[in-house]
Amino acid sequence: MSHPRHELDDVIHSPVRFAIVAALAAAEKAEFRYIRDLVEIETSALSKQVSILEAAGYVKATKGYVGKRPRTWLSITGEGRAAFATHCAALRKIVEGV
Repeated sequence: MSHPRHELDDVIHSPVRFAIVAALAAAEKAEFRYIRDLVEIETSALSKQVSILEAAGYVKATKGYVGKRPRTWLSITGEGRAAFATHCAALRKIVEGV
C-alpha cells in the first residue's frame, strides 16, 4: 500500500497555485484581477504562477476586451479539475490517516 502523499500533485501543491486552482474550480471563469486580489499576490507573481499552471494544462487564459480595456480571464481545464480533485482527495486521506 502506498502513502497518499504520492498522489499529491507537485504543480498544485504550491500554496499560491493551490489557492488559484481552488478559486477557479468554484467558477466557470474569473478575471485575472479578481484572482490576483483574492489570492493577495502581485500581478507579476500571478502571471508567473498562471504560466506554470498553463504549461501543466490545468488552467487556460483567454484575452479579450471590455470596451477598449484589455482583460484576461482564467478558467480551469478538465485536466486541471481532475488533478485538483485527486490532490484534494490525497490531502483528505493524509488528514484522516487513511
